[in-house]
Amino acid sequence: MPASLSPQRAVVLLSGGVDSSTTLAVARAAGYECYALTFRYGQRHAAEVEAARAVARRLDAARHVILDIDLRQFGGSALTDDLAVPKDRPPAAIGQGIPVTYVPARNTIFLAFALAWAEVLSAGDVFIGVNALDYSGYPDCRPEYIAAFQHLAGLATRAGVEGQPLRIHTPLIKLTKREIIEKGLALGLDYALTVSCYDPAPGGEACGRCDACRLRLRGFAEAGVADPGRYLAHPVDA
Repeated sequence: MPASLSPQRAVVLLSGGVDSSTTLAVARAAGYECYALTFRYGQRHAAEVEAARAVARRLDAARHVILDIDLRQFGGSALTDDLAVPKDRPPAAIGQGIPVTYVPARNTIFLAFALAWAEVLSAGDVFIGVNALDYSGYPDCRPEYIAAFQHLAGLATRAGVEGQPLRIHTPLIKLTKREIIEKGLALGLDYALTVSCYDPAPGGEACGRCDACRLRLRGFAEAGVADPGRYLAHPVDA
């Protein structure tokens, strides 16, 4: 007899940014017992790890694991190597091509760990806050990538082989940043806890100029709500 999966238990990938924090709020509102998973992977924007800790605590995650993996050993990204983070790119340029802030295979690595923990927890669901509209051109945020990983999950796990494949949920994948923020606000999420910047100051203040900051600022502006995040200086118009 295959092991019974708990239908109300889910692993939620939580970076501490707008999208992943909203995803945790969505999973919680849907009635899941949420197990948050955050990675300290050598990223220069490590302030997001503390943000994830605060969000997980505020949203009553059943458990929050912060896992250390050092992707700086590979480099290859402005987030894990000594490469400049692009700043002040116009909106038309964001999402065109794959930027230097892409971390090779990051979501594949993260989802693999999430699948492993989900099996241990007998959880039937994994949530990830990928978005295919307001994003920076990353190939592992597309619906076809998630569909492929869903297929892999059915083949590569005991649960899948025994006829109970884990489900990969992407509740934000077709939403604009404005819609994501509006959804989070409707669920009572405090975005002051979140950090999105790719290149924050040592004190954690956002630069206001990288792609992540500009997408965030534009989303709040379009939602008609002031961004409660801390910025190093007055942000440029997004």
